[in-house]
Amino acid sequence: MSDEPDLSLRPPDVPDTVRKIRARTPARILVGRAGGSYRTSTQLDLREAHAAARDAVREELSLATIFDAALIGNLCEVSTRAHNKNEYLRRPDLGRLLDGPSQLRLQQRCSRDADLLIAIGDGLSVPAVCSQVPSLLPLLLKGAMQRRWSTSEAMPVIQHCRVGVLNELGELLNPTVAVLLIGERPGLATAESLSAYMAYRPRANHTDANRNVISNIHPRGLSAPQAADRILTLATLMRKTSASGYLLKQGSSELQHG
Repeated sequence: MSDEPDLSLRPPDVPDTVRKIRARTPARILVGRAGGSYRTSTQLDLREAHAAARDAVREELSLATIFDAALIGNLCEVSTRAHNKNEYLRRPDLGRLLDGPSQLRLQQRCSRDADLLIAIGDGLSVPAVCSQVPSLLPLLLKGAMQRRWSTSEAMPVIQHCRVGVLNELGELLNPTVAVLLIGERPGLATAESLSAYMAYRPRANHTDANRNVISNIHPRGLSAPQAADRILTLATLMRKTSASGYLLKQGSSELQHG
């Protein structure tokens, strides 16, 4: 589903002031009503958004539909202990742990002790990965190269992935900073929003408090260049302070203006 509203569904009698307010936000405000119900146009829009959100959660990740053949060779496809989408949705804990063959594959193909490890996870929205990662990933790799940071020879791509898998990546590969690009839970404004969860030297006992997140990476939120700049700036600050999460001063002028 496109992030742009269907102009043909806008009622013709909306005042200019209301149009201007609605143009400033994707939220469904001041949409009007017909009696005690939504207008037909609003109801159709909501049903379309809800269907797109359900489809986004259920879709399975396929590398061939996202990346070109040249890049696929630099990716390492692995899976968590959630063996299918139903199990992944019912058991979030299994999505935080890699299965045995995947652990071995990562250790064989991915570099240890990288300055920056970039991993990709399907999360709760494969369309977010499809839409945002192909433009964001090259910017991150270019930025890391400009900063003379080492990266992994192969980047993990994790099926049925939860954010907590960062801890296992840290234990297995020991990166200085780890970044997980993962599809956000779809909403009724967009089903294609990506987040970047980041941690300094993630370990098995870490929690959400040890991580930082840059969210709402999509056309009506953060653009790919904006997101890449924030991710690289935050990674620089993590490396400088040897900290992430609650230990990192998010109000730092370096983070705000870096």
